[in-house]
Amino acid sequence: MIRVLIADDEDMIRTALAALLRLEDDLDVVAECRDGETALAEAERLRPDVCLLDLEMPGMDGVDTAARILRRVPSRCVIVTRHARPGVLRRALGAGVDGFLPKSRPADDVAAVIREVAAGRRYVDPEIAADALSDERSPLTDRELDVLRAGARGETVAEIAASLHLSAGTVRNHVSRCWANSVWRAGSRRRFTRASAGGSDAGRVRAIQPRLVGWTPGEIS
Repeated sequence: MIRVLIADDEDMIRTALAALLRLEDDLDVVAECRDGETALAEAERLRPDVCLLDLEMPGMDGVDTAARILRRVPSRCVIVTRHARPGVLRRALGAGVDGFLPKSRPADDVAAVIREVAAGRRYVDPEIAADALSDERSPLTDRELDVLRAGARGETVAEIAASLHLSAGTVRNHVSRCWANSVWRAGSRRRFTRASAGGSDAGRVRAIQPRLVGWTPGEIS
């Protein structure tokens, strides 16, 4: 059973999400908190496996709360937000946050991310990651960013090619460059997960997903 703490100053969102997560057989919501200070105290008391923290809380925001929790409790933290700015994402990853996703995602997706994080992996929502790569320090071209966004939900190379009016070979070249040259922060490397889509045709390889798996300081591997 994965023990979860939720912190969000919006009562309706917090209680609704807690109710939905409690429907999952493997998730146990052990605390619902209205601010960062309460979340920190409850995390120390209950030592949950995963803390799901709203970014925009009064007082300590979600990133500050996560940083303090991680200094005191062997928990893992996921940030949820309405407005994901690239600078905030970098700050969250630097603080040791394990997941970052928008509040627009359905509860099933939130539950899936909690499971990933509890299993020791890291997750950043594909659209948030693509926006972060649009930062002026990104090594990718505009077209490579277009390919990244088009494949954010696991579309095949052929599907990306059709949506962008490119050849499959051109898309594969862009994917290869993203794989080889993506940089998160100075010296960091990104790994884009590729999986078979059910056949040997390279055009059916599932496209890049900016899912940050197994990240360690200095490298996303």
